Amino acid sequence: QVQLVESGGGLVQPGGSLRLSCAASGSISSINGMGWYRQAPGKQRESVVVITSDGNTNYADSVKGRFACSRDNAKNTMYLQMNSLKPEDTAVYYCQADVRLKTGTSYFRFWGQGTQVTVSS
Repeated sequence: QVQLVESGGGLVQPGGSLRLSCAASGSISSINGMGWYRQAPGKQRESVVVITSDGNTNYADSVKGRFACSRDNAKNTMYLQMNSLKPEDTAVYYCQADVRLKTGTSYFRFWGQGTQVTVSS
């Protein structure tokens, strides 16, 4: 019904930058909140940032001032610009979207498959 596809992950040196994208497709009527989450090996998944439909954001303290999240509602796409990356940012990054399908009125939460971000020298 709905697919979320992340892209832009990879290997980067400490202090470097990466830009992640999350494109939503399928039977979408509208998208409410979206977010980026990450999961490092041996750790629980944690919220990185959530963004409302009108662009208001709420960042985890660990990424404030370094990461910037935005979305293009016309393209059903969300972005995460990550600057000043640190080794502790290494994780699989997942996007999430609360989607109202064309066939109904309720919102359902969908997840992407994840993209690996590795920060290492």
